[in-house]
Amino acid sequence: MDLSFSFIIPVYNRPNEIKELLDSLRLQTYEKTFEVVIVEDGSTISSEDVIGEYLDSVSISYYKKPNSGPGDSRNYGMGRAKGNYFIVLDSDCILPPEYLKVVAESLKENFVHCYGGPDAAHQSFTVVQKAINYAMTSFLTTGGIRGGKKAVDKFQPRSFNMGISKEAFENVGGYGNIHPGEDPDLTIRIWNKGYRTKLISSAFVFHKRRIDWNKFYIQVNKFGMVRPILNLWHPETKKITYWFPTVFCIGLLISILLAFVGFKILLYFYAIYFLVLFIDALHVTGNLKVAFLSLMATVIQFFGYGYGFLKSTLYINLSNKKPEEIFPKLFFRVN
Repeated sequence: MDLSFSFIIPVYNRPNEIKELLDSLRLQTYEKTFEVVIVEDGSTISSEDVIGEYLDSVSISYYKKPNSGPGDSRNYGMGRAKGNYFIVLDSDCILPPEYLKVVAESLKENFVHCYGGPDAAHQSFTVVQKAINYAMTSFLTTGGIRGGKKAVDKFQPRSFNMGISKEAFENVGGYGNIHPGEDPDLTIRIWNKGYRTKLISSAFVFHKRRIDWNKFYIQVNKFGMVRPILNLWHPETKKITYWFPTVFCIGLLISILLAFVGFKILLYFYAIYFLVLFIDALHVTGNLKVAFLSLMATVIQFFGYGYGFLKSTLYINLSNKKPEEIFPKLFFRVN
């Protein structure tokens, strides 16, 4: 298959991020031409002036539309892209110069209609960004589901760094209107159509995640809330491991209460886990402050996701309403 690549990038009120991303796209070592499709998703702070600075150096197709969420905006961009293989990125990503070359070589060697790549922390990131990146990517916290796990039968790409062929996009109908959760929903429907996915571990991006602790909690809480919805839609994908953050948090609270009455064994196990986590974070990041903050990021991640998962599970199973009625804020209205 002669591949023609189109990057699909929805943006919402983030012109500075688009500038950094376009800088990295301009430095790609891939020798063939490629298209960059930017979809302004109802922004009140336009990226048009920033994009205008790159029109002579990058092949850009720029569109504006009313706000309808990232999934629908990606569909909008892919429906208008000129290439036959789409690479979906978040606007807060920066690509290493070899990114597209690595992707093209991997697909030439072993073609799949959908791939995903990991995210990494750039050395310029803040200590909080690095700590959050560790918590969201470490095997000790997420099992490596966001790109660090190599031994998987079916890798689930995430749309901060995901490729999908035009054929597969058209066959499955693109993203749904749930957010977050649109990534696994799309991947499952891709599998159900008989397409394979794979991880290209060397096709990483620097994912900035411009968020503070409160926004991080809100984000992971939503991740937990959408998982039971996906389990309802795709019951064949249910896993007992999705309960881990909830069980972890309940166990931690119980172990603290038991410690007050002299039973400290359970708390010791948690202490060992956090010690191992700290040592690994220090080894991975090489920064003592980041390692300490990684413990905080992990606790926030587990409690946010665990509470969201438990709440959503109870609401869905005890209510006769559809998820769209129970959690309307998790769904965008498609234009």
